[in-house]
Amino acid sequence: MTVLASDFDRMKAARLAGLLYLAIIMLGIWSEMVVRAALVAPGDAAATAAGIAAHEGLFRLGIAADSVMALCDAALAVLLFLLLRPVNATVALMAMAFRLIQTAILGVNLLNLQATLLAIGDGGNGTETARRSLELHSFGYDLGLVFFGVNCLLTGWLLLRSGWLHGVFGYGLMAAGGVYLAGSYLRILAPALSSGFAPAYAVPLAAELGFCLWLLVKGLPTRRAA
Repeated sequence: MTVLASDFDRMKAARLAGLLYLAIIMLGIWSEMVVRAALVAPGDAAATAAGIAAHEGLFRLGIAADSVMALCDAALAVLLFLLLRPVNATVALMAMAFRLIQTAILGVNLLNLQATLLAIGDGGNGTETARRSLELHSFGYDLGLVFFGVNCLLTGWLLLRSGWLHGVFGYGLMAAGGVYLAGSYLRILAPALSSGFAPAYAVPLAAELGFCLWLLVKGLPTRRAA
C-alpha cells in the first residue's frame, strides 16, 4: 500500500503534523518558561529547593508536559519524513533520525528532574544535589538541541528544494538550526557567553511557529507554490 498516495492524505497528515508541532511549542514554553522559570531561582539553591518543595505538584506537571511533548515530537518526526520523502528520501530520513535522537535525549533528560524531586525530599542535605540535577537537565536540553539544530537545517533545505511553500520558511528553519547549534556549542565551549546569546532564540520560535501555522492552515501539497 502506498503511504500518503493522494493529496487528500497528505493534507490530513500535514495538518496533524501542524497540530503536533503546535502542541510541542506550547508544552515546551509552558514547562520551561512558566513552570521552571517560576520555581528555579538562578544562583540560589536554597530558594530553588524551597520553591519546588512548596509547589511540587506544579513541578510534576511540568515533567508530565515535557513527556507529552516528547511523545508528540516522535510522532511529528515520522509525519515530516513521510511528507518530505518525495523531495529527497535520504535527507528526509536523516532529518527524522536527528529529530528522534533529540527526542530520546530530552526524554531521558527528564530523569534529572525526577532526581531533583528525590533530592529535595531528602531535606537540606539534598539541596546541592537538586541544584546539580537541574544543571544537568539544562545541559541535557542544550545537548538535545545540537541534534535538533541539524534536523532544522535538513528540514529547511528540503522545504527549499520542494517549492511547496514560500522560501522564507525554508530559510527560517535553517536559521533556526544555526541558532540552536550556536547556542548549544556556546554552552559547551564558552558558557559565560550563553546568557548574552539568549535573545537569538527568538529566531527559532518565530520560524517554527510560522511553519507550524502554515501546516495547520495550508497543509503541504505536492504541487509547487506559485
